[in-house]
Amino acid sequence: MKFQFVKTNEILTPISGLACVGALLSRTNLRKRLNAIKIQDMQNPDIKNGDIAAAYIGLLCQGKNDFDSIEPFREDPFFKISLGNKHIPSSPTLRQRMDMMGNSWNTIILEESAHLLKKIGVMLTPCHKDMIPLDIDVSPFDNSKTHKEGVSRTYKGFDGYSPIFAYLGQEGYGVNTQLRQGKQHCQKDTDTFLEESIKYAKTITDKPLLVRMDSGNDSIENIKICLKPETKADWLIKRNLRKESPEEWLKIAKEKGRHIKEREGKDIYYGDTFIKRDDIEIPLRIAFKITVQTIDEHGQILICPDIETDTYYTSLTDPAETIDLLYADHGTSEQFHSELKTDMDLERLPSGKFDTNNLILHLGILAYNILKIMGQESLKYTDAPVKKKVHRKRIRKVIQNLITIAS
Repeated sequence: MKFQFVKTNEILTPISGLACVGALLSRTNLRKRLNAIKIQDMQNPDIKNGDIAAAYIGLLCQGKNDFDSIEPFREDPFFKISLGNKHIPSSPTLRQRMDMMGNSWNTIILEESAHLLKKIGVMLTPCHKDMIPLDIDVSPFDNSKTHKEGVSRTYKGFDGYSPIFAYLGQEGYGVNTQLRQGKQHCQKDTDTFLEESIKYAKTITDKPLLVRMDSGNDSIENIKICLKPETKADWLIKRNLRKESPEEWLKIAKEKGRHIKEREGKDIYYGDTFIKRDDIEIPLRIAFKITVQTIDEHGQILICPDIETDTYYTSLTDPAETIDLLYADHGTSEQFHSELKTDMDLERLPSGKFDTNNLILHLGILAYNILKIMGQESLKYTDAPVKKKVHRKRIRKVIQNLITIAS
Protein backbone atom coordinates (compact mmCIF):
# COMPACT_ATOMS: atom_id res chain seq x y z
CA MET A 1 0.00 0.00 0.00
CA LYS A 2 1.33 3.43 -0.96
CA PHE A 3 0.42 6.72 0.61
CA GLN A 4 0.58 10.02 -1.23
CA PHE A 5 0.76 13.25 0.77
CA VAL A 6 -0.52 16.32 -1.07
CA LYS A 7 -0.10 19.91 0.01
CA THR A 8 -3.31 21.94 -0.21
CA ASN A 9 -4.52 25.47 0.40
CA GLU A 10 -7.94 24.26 1.53
CA ILE A 11 -9.09 24.82 5.11
CA LEU A 12 -9.16 21.50 6.96
CA THR A 13 -11.09 21.20 10.20
CA PRO A 14 -11.91 18.40 12.65
CA ILE A 15 -15.03 20.24 13.93
CA SER A 16 -17.15 20.94 10.86
CA GLY A 17 -20.33 20.38 12.91
CA LEU A 18 -19.82 23.86 14.39
CA ALA A 19 -21.30 25.19 11.15
CA CYS A 20 -24.66 23.84 12.37
CA VAL A 21 -24.10 25.43 15.77
CA GLY A 22 -23.45 28.80 14.13
CA ALA A 23 -26.51 28.39 11.90
CA LEU A 24 -28.74 27.76 14.91
CA LEU A 25 -27.22 30.68 16.83
CA SER A 26 -28.00 32.92 13.84
CA ARG A 27 -31.69 32.07 14.33
CA THR A 28 -31.61 33.91 17.66
CA ASN A 29 -31.20 37.56 18.64
CA LEU A 30 -28.60 36.60 21.25
CA ARG A 31 -25.69 38.44 19.63
CA LYS A 32 -27.68 41.65 19.07
CA ARG A 33 -29.12 41.71 22.59
CA LEU A 34 -25.79 40.99 24.30
CA ASN A 35 -24.02 43.63 22.21
CA ALA A 36 -26.55 46.20 23.47
CA ILE A 37 -25.43 45.66 27.08
CA LYS A 38 -22.99 48.39 28.10
CA ILE A 39 -19.63 47.38 29.53
CA GLN A 40 -18.34 49.48 32.41
CA ASP A 41 -15.29 51.60 31.47
CA MET A 42 -15.39 50.24 27.88
CA GLN A 43 -17.17 52.52 25.43
CA ASN A 44 -16.48 50.58 22.24
CA PRO A 45 -14.68 47.27 22.91
CA ASP A 46 -12.86 45.60 20.03
CA ILE A 47 -14.47 42.25 20.87
CA LYS A 48 -18.23 42.51 21.33
CA ASN A 49 -20.23 40.62 23.93
CA GLY A 50 -21.87 38.55 21.19
CA ASP A 51 -18.49 37.31 19.97
CA ILE A 52 -17.53 36.36 23.54
CA ALA A 53 -20.73 34.34 24.07
CA ALA A 54 -20.61 32.65 20.65
CA ALA A 55 -16.96 31.65 21.06
CA TYR A 56 -17.63 30.09 24.45
CA ILE A 57 -20.71 28.26 23.14
CA GLY A 58 -18.45 26.90 20.39
CA LEU A 59 -16.25 25.42 23.12
CA LEU A 60 -19.18 24.03 25.11
CA CYS A 61 -20.54 22.29 22.03
CA GLN A 62 -17.26 20.36 21.87
CA GLY A 63 -17.48 19.35 25.53
CA LYS A 64 -14.87 21.92 26.66
CA ASN A 65 -15.46 24.44 29.44
CA ASP A 66 -11.96 25.65 30.35
CA PHE A 67 -11.16 29.21 29.26
CA ASP A 68 -7.72 28.16 28.02
CA SER A 69 -9.38 25.82 25.50
CA ILE A 70 -10.06 28.87 23.33
CA GLU A 71 -6.37 29.42 22.51
CA PRO A 72 -6.01 26.79 19.70
CA PHE A 73 -8.98 28.35 17.90
CA ARG A 74 -7.77 31.97 17.84
CA GLU A 75 -6.04 31.44 14.50
CA ASP A 76 -8.58 28.92 13.19
CA PRO A 77 -10.52 30.59 10.35
CA PHE A 78 -13.22 27.92 10.31
CA PHE A 79 -14.02 28.37 14.02
CA LYS A 80 -14.52 32.10 13.50
CA ILE A 81 -16.49 31.81 10.25
CA SER A 82 -18.77 29.01 11.43
CA LEU A 83 -19.87 30.94 14.53
CA GLY A 84 -20.25 34.23 12.66
CA ASN A 85 -17.63 36.00 14.77
CA LYS A 86 -15.52 38.98 13.77
CA HIS A 87 -12.99 38.19 16.50
CA ILE A 88 -12.05 35.25 18.70
CA PRO A 89 -11.08 36.35 22.24
CA SER A 90 -7.97 35.26 24.06
CA SER A 91 -8.30 33.18 27.22
CA PRO A 92 -7.75 36.19 29.57
CA THR A 93 -10.25 38.31 27.60
CA LEU A 94 -12.84 35.52 27.74
CA ARG A 95 -12.43 35.12 31.48
CA GLN A 96 -12.36 38.85 32.26
CA ARG A 97 -15.43 39.70 30.17
CA MET A 98 -17.49 36.92 31.72
CA ASP A 99 -16.39 38.06 35.18
CA MET A 100 -17.51 41.60 34.30
CA MET A 101 -20.90 40.51 32.94
CA GLY A 102 -21.83 38.27 35.88
CA ASN A 103 -25.59 37.66 35.93
CA SER A 104 -26.52 40.40 33.45
CA TRP A 105 -26.76 37.96 30.51
CA ASN A 106 -28.72 35.16 32.17
CA THR A 107 -32.29 36.21 31.40
CA ILE A 108 -31.41 37.03 27.79
CA ILE A 109 -29.79 33.61 27.32
CA LEU A 110 -32.83 31.74 28.68
CA GLU A 111 -35.28 33.83 26.64
CA GLU A 112 -33.33 33.33 23.42
CA SER A 113 -32.97 29.61 24.15
CA ALA A 114 -36.76 29.30 24.55
CA HIS A 115 -37.38 31.39 21.41
CA LEU A 116 -35.01 29.15 19.44
CA LEU A 117 -36.88 26.00 20.49
CA LYS A 118 -40.16 27.67 19.49
CA LYS A 119 -38.81 28.96 16.17
CA ILE A 120 -37.31 25.60 15.20
CA GLY A 121 -40.58 23.91 16.15
CA VAL A 122 -39.00 21.11 18.18
CA MET A 123 -41.07 17.98 18.70
CA LEU A 124 -42.10 17.58 22.34
CA THR A 125 -43.25 14.10 23.31
CA PRO A 126 -46.07 13.99 25.89
CA CYS A 127 -45.73 11.80 28.96
CA HIS A 128 -49.46 11.27 29.50
CA LYS A 129 -52.34 11.99 27.12
CA ASP A 130 -51.30 15.33 25.58
CA MET A 131 -49.44 16.61 28.65
CA ILE A 132 -45.85 17.76 28.21
CA PRO A 133 -43.68 16.99 31.27
CA LEU A 134 -41.81 19.82 32.96
CA ASP A 135 -39.31 18.03 35.21
CA ILE A 136 -37.67 20.13 37.90
CA ASP A 137 -34.83 18.75 39.98
CA VAL A 138 -31.58 19.60 41.78
CA SER A 139 -28.37 17.84 40.78
CA PRO A 140 -25.25 18.47 42.92
CA PHE A 141 -21.99 19.27 41.08
CA ASP A 142 -18.88 17.81 42.71
CA ASN A 143 -16.26 20.57 43.04
CA SER A 144 -14.33 19.00 45.90
CA LYS A 145 -10.86 20.24 46.86
CA THR A 146 -11.48 23.70 45.38
CA HIS A 147 -11.91 27.11 47.01
CA LYS A 148 -14.47 28.45 44.54
CA GLU A 149 -17.02 30.94 45.80
CA GLY A 150 -20.25 29.19 46.84
CA VAL A 151 -18.78 25.70 47.13
CA SER A 152 -20.01 24.00 50.31
CA ARG A 153 -21.27 20.64 51.58
CA THR A 154 -24.08 19.17 49.46
CA TYR A 155 -26.68 16.61 50.53
CA LYS A 156 -24.70 14.04 48.52
CA GLY A 157 -21.87 14.31 51.05
CA PHE A 158 -19.28 16.11 48.91
CA ASP A 159 -18.31 19.77 48.50
CA GLY A 160 -19.74 21.49 45.45
CA TYR A 161 -22.75 23.34 44.06
CA SER A 162 -26.44 22.36 44.04
CA PRO A 163 -27.84 23.81 40.79
CA ILE A 164 -31.50 23.35 39.89
CA PHE A 165 -32.74 22.56 36.38
CA ALA A 166 -36.04 22.49 34.47
CA TYR A 167 -36.41 20.17 31.47
CA LEU A 168 -39.28 20.16 28.97
CA GLY A 169 -40.68 17.15 27.14
CA GLN A 170 -39.45 13.58 27.19
CA GLU A 171 -36.59 14.80 24.99
CA GLY A 172 -35.36 16.89 27.93
CA TYR A 173 -34.86 20.36 26.43
CA GLY A 174 -33.50 22.77 29.07
CA VAL A 175 -35.77 25.72 29.83
CA ASN A 176 -34.30 27.09 33.06
CA THR A 177 -31.39 26.74 35.46
CA GLN A 178 -29.94 28.42 38.52
CA LEU A 179 -26.60 27.85 40.21
CA ARG A 180 -26.89 27.45 43.97
CA GLN A 181 -24.52 27.06 46.87
CA GLY A 182 -23.94 23.44 47.82
CA LYS A 183 -25.56 23.82 51.25
CA GLN A 184 -28.75 25.52 49.98
CA HIS A 185 -31.95 23.57 50.64
CA CYS A 186 -33.55 22.41 47.41
CA GLN A 187 -36.88 24.20 48.13
CA LYS A 188 -35.38 27.61 48.88
CA ASP A 189 -36.44 30.05 46.10
CA THR A 190 -37.88 27.12 44.10
CA ASP A 191 -41.38 28.62 43.92
CA THR A 192 -39.92 31.60 42.03
CA PHE A 193 -37.83 29.25 39.86
CA LEU A 194 -40.93 27.16 39.11
CA GLU A 195 -42.90 30.25 38.09
CA GLU A 196 -40.14 31.32 35.69
CA SER A 197 -39.82 27.80 34.28
CA ILE A 198 -43.53 27.48 33.51
CA LYS A 199 -43.49 30.86 31.74
CA TYR A 200 -40.51 29.82 29.60
CA ALA A 201 -42.21 26.49 28.82
CA LYS A 202 -45.42 28.24 27.78
CA THR A 203 -43.49 30.33 25.23
CA ILE A 204 -42.34 27.06 23.62
CA THR A 205 -45.55 24.99 23.63
CA ASP A 206 -49.30 25.58 23.87
CA LYS A 207 -49.95 22.06 25.16
CA PRO A 208 -50.84 21.48 28.83
CA LEU A 209 -47.91 21.03 31.20
CA LEU A 210 -47.36 18.44 33.93
CA VAL A 211 -44.91 19.68 36.57
CA ARG A 212 -43.04 16.80 38.23
CA MET A 213 -40.93 17.30 41.37
CA ASP A 214 -39.48 15.04 44.04
CA SER A 215 -40.09 14.99 47.80
CA GLY A 216 -37.51 17.71 48.48
CA ASN A 217 -39.97 20.12 46.86
CA ASP A 218 -43.00 19.01 48.87
CA SER A 219 -44.25 22.54 49.50
CA ILE A 220 -47.70 24.06 49.20
CA GLU A 221 -46.05 27.12 47.61
CA ASN A 222 -45.25 25.09 44.47
CA ILE A 223 -48.89 24.00 44.15
CA LYS A 224 -50.02 27.62 44.52
CA ILE A 225 -47.80 28.56 41.56
CA CYS A 226 -49.46 25.81 39.45
CA LEU A 227 -52.91 27.18 40.37
CA LYS A 228 -52.19 30.78 39.29
CA PRO A 229 -53.91 31.65 35.97
CA GLU A 230 -50.70 32.86 34.27
CA THR A 231 -48.71 29.78 35.32
CA LYS A 232 -51.50 27.20 35.37
CA ALA A 233 -50.25 23.62 35.11
CA ASP A 234 -51.01 20.16 36.42
CA TRP A 235 -48.69 18.84 39.09
CA LEU A 236 -47.25 15.59 40.41
CA ILE A 237 -45.11 16.09 43.51
CA LYS A 238 -43.83 13.27 45.70
CA ARG A 239 -44.68 13.89 49.35
CA ASN A 240 -42.30 14.00 52.27
CA LEU A 241 -43.86 11.88 55.03
CA ARG A 242 -42.27 14.05 57.74
CA LYS A 243 -44.01 12.91 60.97
CA GLU A 244 -46.46 10.55 59.26
CA SER A 245 -45.81 6.90 60.02
CA PRO A 246 -45.86 4.08 57.44
CA GLU A 247 -48.23 2.16 59.75
CA GLU A 248 -50.79 4.98 59.54
CA TRP A 249 -50.64 4.87 55.74
CA LEU A 250 -50.97 1.10 55.70
CA LYS A 251 -54.17 1.44 57.72
CA ILE A 252 -55.51 4.02 55.21
CA ALA A 253 -54.47 1.78 52.33
CA LYS A 254 -56.34 -1.22 53.71
CA GLU A 255 -59.47 0.92 54.13
CA LYS A 256 -59.40 2.81 50.80
CA GLY A 257 -56.88 1.08 48.55
CA ARG A 258 -57.03 -1.66 45.91
CA HIS A 259 -55.14 -4.75 47.02
CA ILE A 260 -52.73 -6.53 44.67
CA LYS A 261 -50.87 -9.66 45.80
CA GLU A 262 -47.65 -9.54 43.78
CA ARG A 263 -46.24 -12.74 45.30
CA GLU A 264 -46.29 -14.73 48.51
CA GLY A 265 -45.29 -12.33 51.28
CA LYS A 266 -45.58 -9.15 49.19
CA ASP A 267 -48.77 -7.06 49.00
CA ILE A 268 -49.32 -3.73 47.24
CA TYR A 269 -52.14 -1.25 47.88
CA TYR A 270 -53.01 1.53 45.38
CA GLY A 271 -55.51 4.26 46.08
CA ASP A 272 -56.10 7.90 46.93
CA THR A 273 -57.44 10.19 49.58
CA PHE A 274 -58.13 13.93 49.90
CA ILE A 275 -57.04 16.45 52.51
CA LYS A 276 -58.12 20.04 53.13
CA ARG A 277 -55.59 22.66 54.12
CA ASP A 278 -56.30 26.17 55.42
CA ASP A 279 -53.69 27.79 53.15
CA ILE A 280 -55.25 26.56 49.89
CA GLU A 281 -58.85 26.68 48.65
CA ILE A 282 -59.22 23.32 46.91
CA PRO A 283 -58.96 19.88 48.53
CA LEU A 284 -55.68 18.20 47.62
CA ARG A 285 -55.63 14.72 46.18
CA ILE A 286 -53.00 12.32 47.53
CA ALA A 287 -52.38 9.20 45.46
CA PHE A 288 -50.59 6.39 47.24
CA LYS A 289 -48.77 3.12 46.70
CA ILE A 290 -48.11 1.13 49.87
CA THR A 291 -45.92 -1.97 49.59
CA VAL A 292 -45.82 -4.48 52.46
CA GLN A 293 -43.32 -7.34 52.59
CA THR A 294 -43.45 -10.11 55.19
CA ILE A 295 -41.19 -12.40 53.14
CA ASP A 296 -38.28 -10.99 51.13
CA GLU A 297 -37.39 -11.97 47.54
CA HIS A 298 -35.05 -14.70 48.82
CA GLY A 299 -37.81 -16.40 50.83
CA GLN A 300 -36.59 -15.11 54.21
CA ILE A 301 -39.46 -14.45 56.63
CA LEU A 302 -39.12 -10.98 58.15
CA ILE A 303 -39.52 -10.46 61.90
CA CYS A 304 -41.20 -7.09 61.29
CA PRO A 305 -43.11 -6.27 58.08
CA ASP A 306 -41.23 -3.95 55.71
CA ILE A 307 -43.59 -1.11 54.74
CA GLU A 308 -42.62 1.09 51.78
CA THR A 309 -44.74 4.23 51.43
CA ASP A 310 -45.00 6.30 48.23
CA THR A 311 -47.48 9.19 48.33
CA TYR A 312 -47.96 11.97 45.80
CA TYR A 313 -49.76 15.32 45.61
CA THR A 314 -51.36 15.46 42.18
CA SER A 315 -54.00 17.35 40.23
CA LEU A 316 -54.52 14.36 37.91
CA THR A 317 -57.61 12.19 38.23
CA ASP A 318 -56.00 9.02 36.87
CA PRO A 319 -55.66 5.82 38.95
CA ALA A 320 -52.86 5.67 41.50
CA GLU A 321 -51.06 3.03 39.39
CA THR A 322 -50.75 5.57 36.56
CA ILE A 323 -49.58 8.29 38.96
CA ASP A 324 -46.84 6.01 40.30
CA LEU A 325 -45.62 5.18 36.78
CA LEU A 326 -45.63 8.85 35.78
CA TYR A 327 -43.49 9.74 38.77
CA ALA A 328 -41.09 6.88 38.02
CA ASP A 329 -40.62 8.39 34.55
CA HIS A 330 -39.50 11.62 36.27
CA GLY A 331 -36.27 9.73 36.99
CA THR A 332 -35.32 10.14 33.32
CA SER A 333 -34.22 13.69 34.21
CA GLU A 334 -31.16 12.11 35.88
CA GLN A 335 -29.97 11.25 32.36
CA PHE A 336 -30.28 14.91 31.35
CA HIS A 337 -28.19 15.91 34.38
CA SER A 338 -25.58 13.36 33.33
CA GLU A 339 -25.38 14.79 29.81
CA LEU A 340 -24.68 18.27 31.16
CA LYS A 341 -22.26 17.14 33.85
CA THR A 342 -20.37 14.45 31.96
CA ASP A 343 -20.92 14.73 28.20
CA MET A 344 -20.47 18.52 28.22
CA ASP A 345 -17.96 18.41 31.11
CA LEU A 346 -19.80 21.11 33.07
CA GLU A 347 -19.67 19.53 36.53
CA ARG A 348 -16.40 21.17 37.61
CA LEU A 349 -17.10 24.75 36.64
CA PRO A 350 -13.99 26.70 35.57
CA SER A 351 -14.22 30.00 37.46
CA GLY A 352 -13.56 30.81 41.09
CA LYS A 353 -16.40 33.38 41.03
CA PHE A 354 -19.97 32.27 41.72
CA ASP A 355 -21.70 34.70 39.30
CA THR A 356 -19.34 33.76 36.48
CA ASN A 357 -20.06 30.06 36.99
CA ASN A 358 -23.78 30.85 37.04
CA LEU A 359 -23.37 32.58 33.67
CA ILE A 360 -21.43 29.59 32.32
CA LEU A 361 -24.24 27.27 33.43
CA HIS A 362 -26.78 29.40 31.53
CA LEU A 363 -24.63 29.36 28.38
CA GLY A 364 -24.36 25.62 28.94
CA ILE A 365 -28.16 25.26 28.76
CA LEU A 366 -28.23 27.08 25.42
CA ALA A 367 -25.37 24.94 24.05
CA TYR A 368 -27.11 21.81 25.40
CA ASN A 369 -30.32 22.75 23.56
CA ILE A 370 -28.43 23.39 20.32
CA LEU A 371 -26.80 19.95 20.55
CA LYS A 372 -30.16 18.41 21.48
CA ILE A 373 -31.81 19.99 18.42
CA MET A 374 -29.07 18.61 16.17
CA GLY A 375 -29.36 15.15 17.69
CA GLN A 376 -33.14 14.98 17.45
CA GLU A 377 -33.10 16.30 13.87
CA SER A 378 -30.57 13.64 12.86
CA LEU A 379 -32.95 10.88 13.99
CA LYS A 380 -35.42 11.88 11.28
CA TYR A 381 -33.14 10.53 8.55
CA THR A 382 -32.66 6.90 7.58
CA ASP A 383 -28.86 7.21 7.53
CA ALA A 384 -28.71 8.07 11.26
CA PRO A 385 -25.88 5.94 12.75
CA VAL A 386 -27.97 4.03 15.33
CA LYS A 387 -28.28 0.28 15.73
CA LYS A 388 -31.92 0.35 16.83
CA LYS A 389 -34.80 2.80 16.83
CA VAL A 390 -34.34 5.43 19.52
CA HIS A 391 -36.33 8.50 20.53
CA ARG A 392 -33.50 10.58 21.94
CA LYS A 393 -29.83 10.86 21.06
CA ARG A 394 -27.40 11.40 23.91
CA ILE A 395 -25.29 14.58 23.83
CA ARG A 396 -22.04 12.59 23.86
CA LYS A 397 -23.11 10.88 20.62
CA VAL A 398 -24.08 14.22 19.07
CA ILE A 399 -20.60 15.62 19.81
CA GLN A 400 -18.92 12.47 18.46
CA ASN A 401 -21.09 12.02 15.36
CA LEU A 402 -22.15 15.54 14.40
CA ILE A 403 -19.66 18.06 15.85
CA THR A 404 -16.25 16.38 15.51
CA ILE A 405 -16.53 15.67 11.81
CA ALA A 406 -13.38 16.23 9.76
CA SER A 407 -13.84 18.04 6.45
